[in-house]
Amino acid sequence: MKKILKGMIVAASVAVLAACGSNEEASSGGMDLAEEGKFTYASSGEFNPFSVTQDDGSMTGFDIEVAEAVAKELGLEPVQQKFKFGGIVEGVKSGRFDAAVASHTITEERLQAVDFSIPYYYSGPQIYVRPDSDIETLEDLEGLEVAVAKGTTYQKTVSEVTDNIKFYDSDVVALEALSSGKHDAVITDFVTGKEAIGAGMNIEGKQLLEKSEQAIAVAKDNEELLEKINDALEKLHEDGTLTEISKEYIGEDITVESEE
Repeated sequence: MKKILKGMIVAASVAVLAACGSNEEASSGGMDLAEEGKFTYASSGEFNPFSVTQDDGSMTGFDIEVAEAVAKELGLEPVQQKFKFGGIVEGVKSGRFDAAVASHTITEERLQAVDFSIPYYYSGPQIYVRPDSDIETLEDLEGLEVAVAKGTTYQKTVSEVTDNIKFYDSDVVALEALSSGKHDAVITDFVTGKEAIGAGMNIEGKQLLEKSEQAIAVAKDNEELLEKINDALEKLHEDGTLTEISKEYIGEDITVESEE
């Protein structure tokens, strides 16, 4: 009788544990999350108008609003993590963050470390100089001093024409340095340059170098999360939410690929 009773207790315990496991899996929808019930995403807070740090330390901007909208679609609580741009991909890869919503361009090199969602906006790098400069094209930068932000794809572009590259933690800081008389040029996203000009910096845009796709980065072993993020982005594209966010922060819709 004691053996039967003991067996019943063990069976009941196993059933309870199994039920608990099922509930945890259901609450995260099978996603591997840094913290249960939360969508922990990283951005730099130094890339106006995509991510900007406010006085209270929180971030706002285009990327941040997109991340918040995605979290809502996932049924998760959004958690911001401000991090230097150059280290964000590694943070995603190691599981420190669930995702990077930080204007990362999809590149073959980054795809070795993380997976990317479908694009949530389209952009491209542009050359910025002071108004008194004769620079017009990438070839004109040969041998000159060019500044870029650490961890961006712009370093590779610049290295094709010069070894004299200066690095900053932020594209905006690089543009401020250019405006104040440092360096010969800066290469950065054309939207960031446009915002800097609007803010009164003494710079102007020259050659638009290429088009790029910006997407959300997720760890390679987190396929369920990536799938759900893609589903969320598709819905946000279709219902116009991404367009609204873009027009609010950018002044135009950069969430659809230009035919130009």
